[in-house]
Amino acid sequence: MNNHDETNEKRKTIRRNRIIAAICALVVVGTGFFAVNRMIGKKNAVVNAANAKKNSSESIANKRESQVPKDNKNESGENLSAGAYKPWAAKRTDGKKVAYLTFDDGPSPNTTKILEILNKNNIKATFFLIGKNAEHNPELVKQEIAQGNAVGNHTYSHQLNYKEGPQKFVEDLDKGNVVIKSIVGDKYDSKLTRFPGGSFGNKLAPFREAVTKAGYHYVDWNDETGDAEHSNVPVNTLLSNLKKYTTSDTVVILMHDAGAKTTSVQALPQVIEYLKSKGYTFDTLK
Repeated sequence: MNNHDETNEKRKTIRRNRIIAAICALVVVGTGFFAVNRMIGKKNAVVNAANAKKNSSESIANKRESQVPKDNKNESGENLSAGAYKPWAAKRTDGKKVAYLTFDDGPSPNTTKILEILNKNNIKATFFLIGKNAEHNPELVKQEIAQGNAVGNHTYSHQLNYKEGPQKFVEDLDKGNVVIKSIVGDKYDSKLTRFPGGSFGNKLAPFREAVTKAGYHYVDWNDETGDAEHSNVPVNTLLSNLKKYTTSDTVVILMHDAGAKTTSVQALPQVIEYLKSKGYTFDTLK
């Protein structure tokens, strides 16, 4: 073989090696890309499943809170347990009409706006606080108390599915109570609570019993604006719901003090105006 042939053969070998190297590199990159995408896919699947579970739980709670409990629509006076607190169940003999404005899930960025509206109308309300939210916004809790409002316990973590069992639920309430007391001080001795999603239904009978045994009393509602269903329910819809459910001399009105409930804040002045026009005075739950 002459020099020319040797040179050509070397060039072919070099080209072949380069092609093989390029193919190997593509295989490695492709395999790595596939593996990374698979990992990301698995991670996204886990996240999506967790979000779906959370959204499903929240959706269930929202649906529960988007209705007035059937047992609360009359004034039979029947209690689900000794811990049930139903202001609307006692027939009034003083001729008054009383509205209890209640706000769940705070404190939040909306709390200051709600307090401003209440102060402008010289009205006090009851705030059911989520413990972990209170931890992050202690000054708002102090402001609620300083302005004469009442605060109650809406659990620490706002567990929605009740799969954790009655004892764990009570422990979560206890943790929420500790947080509120650490902010408000030793003068806070309230055992007033509200179950996330409401306390009604046969499934929650063991929870109601455990909560009562632990010394708490809990309150649902017999009136609402329906702001639980979505983040921004139109103001007109909120007012329409209020008018539909405001049928008793004593009404406990469910609303929400979550950051996403901006239309609830917008509707509040009209909620107050409507109740005043119907002859209601306002009070806080004890």
